[in-house]
Amino acid sequence: MLLYLHIPFCDSKCSYCAFNSYVDKFHLKKEYMSALLIQLKHEIQRFKAEKKSIETIFIGGGTPSTIAPQLYKPIFSYLQPFLQEDIEITSEANPNSASYEWLEGMYGLGVNRISFGVQSFHAEKLKLLNRAHSPNQAKEAIQNAAKIGFQNISLDLIYATLGDTQELLTYDIETAFNLPINHLSAYALTIEEGTAFETKPHMSKEILPLTSWIFDTIKEHGFSQYEISNFGTYQSAHNLGYWKYKEYMGVGCGAVGKLANERLYPSKNIEEYINDPLAIEKEILSEEDTKTEQIFLGFRSCVGVHKSILNKKELQQAELLLREKKLTLKEDIFYNPDYLLADELTLFISF
Repeated sequence: MLLYLHIPFCDSKCSYCAFNSYVDKFHLKKEYMSALLIQLKHEIQRFKAEKKSIETIFIGGGTPSTIAPQLYKPIFSYLQPFLQEDIEITSEANPNSASYEWLEGMYGLGVNRISFGVQSFHAEKLKLLNRAHSPNQAKEAIQNAAKIGFQNISLDLIYATLGDTQELLTYDIETAFNLPINHLSAYALTIEEGTAFETKPHMSKEILPLTSWIFDTIKEHGFSQYEISNFGTYQSAHNLGYWKYKEYMGVGCGAVGKLANERLYPSKNIEEYINDPLAIEKEILSEEDTKTEQIFLGFRSCVGVHKSILNKKELQQAELLLREKKLTLKEDIFYNPDYLLADELTLFISF
């Protein structure tokens, strides 16, 4: 099983961010981490976790690098018996708060993969997105992580932003590949409700030929695409766990967990969560829900969709796509060669 830990604190709220995060609740850090541990212990029991049963951990947010390593220590101490020997432990980090000391402290706790929220190496674009770091801070943080000993380092880039040009994106990609990374995530800017960009839909402008060029350019640098937004010489085990539809614990306010046919939602309100971290809502997923999700996740990644989960009608639709070379088939698994078509393929087969 997988474990996701949500850290909701941020130095600033990015203009595009719809994740559960706060810029004015730093005084609650200690209480929040204590509540996190309470829920974690509860989820370990709910999921009937055995020794060495946790395959991956991902610490996301928000901004995990706003929390000092010593506040993570009780969580890592408690988890130790449940961790597999070769576990991947990832933490997201923002360049402005991921100091050398923070990176060193997290490495000492057992974190062995860092994912930096860079988004761009252009100062003006960072300002537009309301990011709190500079291009030089991003470069320095990544280089520091490598010096400390992190073997697996990833960074995020955002594209489809108003003002993006091939020249600008070329600079971002080339700069990324001059740094010691083995993984890159490229996300199209999307306009979400409740964000600063909600009233500015023109800020997002995706041009599909440009998106295809971005993907091709990243692959030309030797990074394989294993999911619609993820590339690397290293493939994140945690990411792949989601695409394989494995069970995952979601711990923290605004996190999401999945156990069998249940989806689990802790409170999104940080004060409510601290007061009662075990107030968790459940959503029951139907067989059709779970199958549709498996098809969608399989087609947006290298995991693919096994023939055995499809009914007669769905299988006929998949075979039609196979004949039209929209899908490939190997060892009874349908694969999508163009992840940008994942939504359309899922709709064609499932509805």
